[in-house]
Amino acid sequence: MRRSRGRRARAAALLLGLAGGVCAAAVWPHGANRRAQAPPGPTSRPVLVRRVHRAPRTPRASLPPDAASRTASVPILMYHVIAPPPAGAPYPGLYVPAPEFAAQMHTLARAGYHAVTLDEVRRAWLGLAGLPRRPIVLSFDNGYRTQYTVALPVLRRLHWVGDENLQLAGLPPSQGGLSVREVKALLAAGWELDTQGYSHADLPALGPSDLAQQVDLGVTLIERRFGVRPRWFCYPSGRYDSAVIAAVRAAGFVGATTVVPGWADRTDDPYTLPRLRVLGGTSPSELLGLIGGTRGAPDPPAAY
Repeated sequence: MRRSRGRRARAAALLLGLAGGVCAAAVWPHGANRRAQAPPGPTSRPVLVRRVHRAPRTPRASLPPDAASRTASVPILMYHVIAPPPAGAPYPGLYVPAPEFAAQMHTLARAGYHAVTLDEVRRAWLGLAGLPRRPIVLSFDNGYRTQYTVALPVLRRLHWVGDENLQLAGLPPSQGGLSVREVKALLAAGWELDTQGYSHADLPALGPSDLAQQVDLGVTLIERRFGVRPRWFCYPSGRYDSAVIAAVRAAGFVGATTVVPGWADRTDDPYTLPRLRVLGGTSPSELLGLIGGTRGAPDPPAAY
């Protein structure tokens, strides 16, 4: 999107105050509403870069449009670290061990689910493509390296794809974060690259200029580094309000995901789509129960 020179100048000064790190995330273990926080990352300062305009990403080969796909409800799962929690980890629930993750994926496949991207869901809702009989979106937050080393091989064996919600001021590779090469490998495998913005800030707490920069840098830096334009925003910690939604919409995103449990539906506000957080210790049968038990959940609120 276009921004005025005056807005860029004002935002440049404010960027010096932005810091990275991961804020509190809402956790929904088996229907309970408890607070948790993603494993913290280092702080870093954003760098202003020139917006690089690229052609839109080419969608994967899709099924022909059909009436069922146009009205399909789709669960969106969310994961963080695909590994056992280290000793003393403050938020161990956000770690899903590799064997547990693999068992969950194979159980979903046996239950008839098939992983797709958010872009594929949107195309189906618009009547431009079809979806498999039981579509499901697998989203991965913050850019942890185990999403490449563990999740990618499991999904590749199933011919499935994921959605990476990249935090641009996230962990460096030396501390367990994805490298540029690894993100490109996810893209080459058919994954969708979306963003949580620059530094996983508490967006409703920011002023207008800082808010715009947090959101806009998620687009600018991904375009510059990876040559694709992120089309979906993932609210850090699920926190949003009307001002945040307006900033996300103004940045050109077609929609956004929350941490409120439920299934995404074509009739939902595309800027407040629900997701289901999968915690460590969730058995495959419990995961199926979580998915099935939240299908009729209320729509996310106007602010969270």
